[in-house]
Amino acid sequence: MIVNRPRGTRDFLPAETARRRYVESIMRDVAHKWGYSEIITPTFEHLDLFTLKSGEGIVEELYNFEDKGGREMTLRPELTAPVMRLYVNELQSFPKPLKLFYFENCFRYERPQKGRFREFWQFGVELIGSGKPDSDAEVIALADALLKAAGVKGDMKIGNLAVIRTLLSGLEPEIVSKVMRFVDKKEYAGLEALLDEIGTEEKLKSDLFHLIKLEGKYILPEVIKIVGNIPELVSFEKTLNLLDAYGVDYSLDFGIARGLDYYTGMVFEVYAEGLGAQKQVCGGGSYQLIQLFGGGDVPSTGFGIGFDRIMEICPLEPPMPKTLVLVSKPNVHREAIHFTKELRKHVPVHIDLMERNFKAQLSYANAINADYVVIVGEKELEAGKLTLRNMVSGEQELLTLEEIIEKVC
Repeated sequence: MIVNRPRGTRDFLPAETARRRYVESIMRDVAHKWGYSEIITPTFEHLDLFTLKSGEGIVEELYNFEDKGGREMTLRPELTAPVMRLYVNELQSFPKPLKLFYFENCFRYERPQKGRFREFWQFGVELIGSGKPDSDAEVIALADALLKAAGVKGDMKIGNLAVIRTLLSGLEPEIVSKVMRFVDKKEYAGLEALLDEIGTEEKLKSDLFHLIKLEGKYILPEVIKIVGNIPELVSFEKTLNLLDAYGVDYSLDFGIARGLDYYTGMVFEVYAEGLGAQKQVCGGGSYQLIQLFGGGDVPSTGFGIGFDRIMEICPLEPPMPKTLVLVSKPNVHREAIHFTKELRKHVPVHIDLMERNFKAQLSYANAINADYVVIVGEKELEAGKLTLRNMVSGEQELLTLEEIIEKVC
């Protein structure tokens, strides 16, 4: 019986795995250079961790299960909540701000489509303990730096939820949440129907639609006309000035809502070309979640990058080291193993594992596109040297082990 991989998952063959690991390493290096430390959280968590954050409705999207002890568990659908739990469990006494990043797989039970899988990978950052403009600016600038390092060109859009919430301050909280979800999904017809249903004043409707459709870099004066120069906008303007200092290219979009109640102020999203409808590659903002999980009133700012999506458009290819195949006859196989061991300190080396004859070993070297063949024979051993064959040019040289290492490295 042939068993296929589960729906919505993928197998990564060696070439694609090497490519993904290469881009991962570049992004990890950037995060480390910005002073962020990598963390790892469990692949499964208590179900409550995610229903507390996102509501009971999220259960339909989860790979949840009851373990043998009768506990409700789930494979993690995202990583912000696990990081907040980790903070409450382990890190509350650490110096602030805490600058953390992660790269892990996540799971959601949803219909697979282009750019969306049931198992997917997320690269994310959480800065915990500061709600200042400098923190918001650094997090946005880091997201920009990570995408650029991965060779991804994106359209950065930044908004601030305090503006919409100020405008909607006269409405009931549950209505505001519904409005934010319509805004997040750009479902303007549904939004208008909701506002009509609750009897919203025409001026509020007009101001809201005007606000959420405003886009551009220099629209703050227009926003101030609508909501006034509220303190959150003063702080937001400081963040934007810092982003200019970082050299981040962005536009303002007050129609970004992120769709989740725990976001408190600045929010941002990055869209890339070449991905069709699923073109968002990064999203984040400032939020308050730690109190929900039993911690203090601690501000946080973070983002997640959809690694699978950026790999669809990432132009980077890993540098390929030279590959050697060491060829020998049975009577000198032990000596060949010795040379293989030494060469492997410098380059990838293959040696025969199937008791092939000399000609078949050379054919194998051709089949795997080896750059060089190193021939170990009786004549070579008598001379204290080895034959190095260039598989592209066909040229052969009799060289010492040290000379081969110098030539191929």
